[in-house]
Amino acid sequence: MSQRLLVVEDSKPIATVIKQIAQSLKFEVVVASNLAQVKSILATDTNFFAATIDYALPDANDGEAIAYVLSHGIPSLVMTGKMDDETRQKILAQPVIDYIPKENSQAFLYLKRILHWQQVNHNSTVLVVDDSSSARRHIVELLKRRNFTVVTANNGAEALERLKEHKNVKMVITDMEMPVMGGIELTNQIRRIYTREQLAVIGISGASNGIHSARFIKNGADDFLRKPFCPEEFYCRITQNIESLNNIAKIQHAANIDYLTELSNRRSFFNNAEKRIKEYTAKKVPYCLAIIDIDFFKKINDNYGHNIGDQVLKIIALYIRKHFGSGLTSRLAGAEFAVLLHGLDVDNLYIKLDDFRREIAVSNISAGEYSLSIELSIGVVFDSVEAISQQINEADNALHSAKENGRNQVVVYGAELED
Repeated sequence: MSQRLLVVEDSKPIATVIKQIAQSLKFEVVVASNLAQVKSILATDTNFFAATIDYALPDANDGEAIAYVLSHGIPSLVMTGKMDDETRQKILAQPVIDYIPKENSQAFLYLKRILHWQQVNHNSTVLVVDDSSSARRHIVELLKRRNFTVVTANNGAEALERLKEHKNVKMVITDMEMPVMGGIELTNQIRRIYTREQLAVIGISGASNGIHSARFIKNGADDFLRKPFCPEEFYCRITQNIESLNNIAKIQHAANIDYLTELSNRRSFFNNAEKRIKEYTAKKVPYCLAIIDIDFFKKINDNYGHNIGDQVLKIIALYIRKHFGSGLTSRLAGAEFAVLLHGLDVDNLYIKLDDFRREIAVSNISAGEYSLSIELSIGVVFDSVEAISQQINEADNALHSAKENGRNQVVVYGAELED
């Protein structure tokens, strides 16, 4: 079921723009052009994810619609053509998500950002650390308006325990002066565990000495706020840091994931496989490294086109996830995939690979308008103590033997040398 947005706007052109923005974010939109219509709608239906509210309406010229919508528990963004300080203060005195001046097209770009973050912020957990219960409550309230998941701690030592309990914390907001462990030491401890790419830290302090911001930053914080802070500045700092973390995550994803199949790429596979192989070897866990290649893949591209070939690669990747979800999987290049598996014994691992090969061989792969028969050749090396690059070469040699001996089979490295 799609999320619903209430748009309260008397200007039809602006309402149309907001509606288009909301629909691009998959919102179902209900529009009201005055307070009377808002009251009529909310009398029977209050199931809205959020609302955008024009400050001045024909029958509510002084922001009356804001309080009315908020009284129904609907998180609200205020759109306003008024820019005087009195209006701003009146809006911010209410628990709104934000207000946006209708000055130019940037207002609508900002609106889209805010609506997007309202949809996804629940995936981001923020840890608030402050020994003052009133200060904690205030920050928690601000964060919950923006749909963040929030956990709290009374001091730095407790915060470190919370970080162990909540592995998905993306940001820590910490006061400076606290008993047991203060914010500066907490930040220092956090940076021993988490990089800036993994977790953001924002320091806060009510002290007037400007050196505190520098101390926080030098100990690993990403940002600093002085209490009492303006909610607008608070939200800007929070959003900026969360967006930065998400941008870094996107870059890392692009660097490590194959764009077509969403499996790990060659670089990522080598790095992660090396770590896992060390663990398997140390713990004497049976494992194997296999290279899988689609037989006669060039003919698929030549006969049906590269678009169909790409669809085949995606489908084979889905089968690989299905069969080897607990292992490490990758598209190395072209029609060649790699799998690193661990199991009970060598026979069990071999059976898993051969069962996968057999399922593909008897399946009709639907790609576009075509139903294709696909076969795979697999080369595998078991429990090798060689470096990952050497194991890849060994599995590749076994793969070539599978190709030379008729394809559609699993060949174990070493076995082909005994023939």
